Amino acid sequence: MRDRSPLEFPIRVAALDLGSNALRLIAAEFTAPSEWVCLAFDREPVRLGQAAYSTGKLSESAMDNAVEALGRFRSRIDEFGIEHVRAVATSAVRETRNGPAFVERVRAETGIQIHLISGSEEARVVWRAVKDRIDFGDRKWMLVDLGGGSVEVSLADQVGIMWSESHTMGSVRLLEELSGADDKPAHFANLLAEYAATLRIPHASKHWTPVEVIATGGNIEALARLANGPPGDDVGEITREQLGATIHKLSQLSVAQRIEQLELRPDRADVILPAAVVYDRVAELAGADRILVPGVGVKEGVLLDFVDELTSESGLGRVERMVYESSLSLGRRYLFDEEHGRHVADLSRSLFDQLRAVHGLDEEDRRILLAGALLHDIGQHVSYHKHHKHSLYLVLYSEIAGIAPDELGLVALVARYHRRAEPRPGHFLYRDMSAHDQSRVERLSALLRLADALDREHLQRVRSIEARVHGARLELHLRKNGRILLEQWALEQKGRLFFKLFGLEPYVTFDPAEEGALIPVS
Repeated sequence: MRDRSPLEFPIRVAALDLGSNALRLIAAEFTAPSEWVCLAFDREPVRLGQAAYSTGKLSESAMDNAVEALGRFRSRIDEFGIEHVRAVATSAVRETRNGPAFVERVRAETGIQIHLISGSEEARVVWRAVKDRIDFGDRKWMLVDLGGGSVEVSLADQVGIMWSESHTMGSVRLLEELSGADDKPAHFANLLAEYAATLRIPHASKHWTPVEVIATGGNIEALARLANGPPGDDVGEITREQLGATIHKLSQLSVAQRIEQLELRPDRADVILPAAVVYDRVAELAGADRILVPGVGVKEGVLLDFVDELTSESGLGRVERMVYESSLSLGRRYLFDEEHGRHVADLSRSLFDQLRAVHGLDEEDRRILLAGALLHDIGQHVSYHKHHKHSLYLVLYSEIAGIAPDELGLVALVARYHRRAEPRPGHFLYRDMSAHDQSRVERLSALLRLADALDREHLQRVRSIEARVHGARLELHLRKNGRILLEQWALEQKGRLFFKLFGLEPYVTFDPAEEGALIPVS
């Protein structure tokens, strides 16, 4: 949970993106959530991904150069008196054995704390940046963010990401893996095309209309400039026909010729062809005849996300925001009842915070509850019958940003136990957990059952809860809209696990102006 009160505008912040091909800094002053002025922008051509994917380690020279560059970034940040800094690193640091040691070295020598983000988190912050630049309207869009180590492909709309997949087809990685045997550009281009042809993205849905493609990353910006010149303040674009012609042109030129004839930077000239082939493949799969280029990426998304976190009154910290958005994305993939999921998550967090002295759980458990509450009903996509069990399997075999792989089982079980049978020793997954984790699942499930019961009709009639412990009684003082007879009945059934674990019998009370006095529910 965030340990500070929301900040007020204006606010100065900085974001750093430690990509596989370059390091980037952006610093800005915000006067409102989406109104800001850029104070500084810098890019250092440090290729952390150089040899990292073949050796599994960051090279000593790359780390030395990165630390020096980040020291310069630190000085720039200090010049503007910026206290709020968010730095993220992607696949090159995330996947290497000495990545953690590099993160610690950067902290010790520059004071910059680096956060490692997953492919799904990359996709989320890119969506945040693109949404600030392009009006999505009521349409669905394919977002493609290509870095040095991976490419994130997402289907998104104005509300959020519906699904997202990360593929190890970054430009630096492809250059490293496929070049060498034959240095002829045309041969390399053919090899790239065959390799990129293996890229698959799931068919969105037969119910969804065709989508347009939005691409981010320095390579697509360079490709659009080669085809159409600088876009100015407008969103750029490149057609499939133009992209194909550019790929052909690049494949006829050596790296040195690209630098001389096309005026490309050396660290762009070698990776632009692999990037172009991947972008073309995604556009082909999406059935798009053009690619929009908004000119934003990870760094802008991190910047906007960080400001939201610093100024929001939602009570969600960085990791919880990550969990929340990623869980919403997963839920949308299975067409869940989003309003119900959000509301049960809000009620669950409220109960968790108010009853800390009762349940004795910590902030990691709060994240588990948040994800489990949002996703408890996604199993209905398979079938309403036994949907709690379907929810377990869908969660267990998915990815949720901010939830470690060994924590997914906890989320899956909390979602599974929102209804029907209470945890039992022989239940799948639960039986293999430690006694400590079994206890966590039980306590979190008890809280979720109370919250879910209070939205039994999926109408969000219970606006808020004030939980009070009086002796052996848990009073739930509700602010509500309309009658909640079905919710009271559901609470009688679902409140039994809470009573069994904590010895507190749930009661419901209403505001004096509303009907109902003190009503026992279990």
